[in-house]
Amino acid sequence: MKRQAGLWIDHSETFIVFIEDDGEETRRIESGMEKHVRFSGGSRAEEGKADDQRDRQFTSHLNRYYDEVTSHLRDSESILIFGPGEAKGELQKRLANKGLGERIVGIETVDKMTDRQIAAKVRQHFRK
Repeated sequence: MKRQAGLWIDHSETFIVFIEDDGEETRRIESGMEKHVRFSGGSRAEEGKADDQRDRQFTSHLNRYYDEVTSHLRDSESILIFGPGEAKGELQKRLANKGLGERIVGIETVDKMTDRQIAAKVRQHFRK
């Protein structure tokens, strides 16, 4: 059996389940991303510059996070992506840009799940 991966992802963490002939393996990757912080005071021009800087930092941080997630998926022949927000689509684009897009077998929107629920969903998908 080939190595298959299913993962639940949002901007704060990813939980990956790898399935192979000899069993399962799980990994958790935390982004270290803080919630968006709003600062009050200052002029509109200063606020705009600060917002732009925060957006650049946020994007840079996400890029490093997605690169780390991608590095764990390189050996997987099939990839199932699911999660609640925009992160799954952003990761899909990143994987496509890295030449791994054809390995994606599905993308689904789901709410927060426990580790056991994630593992069961991945198992169910790949062991049909």
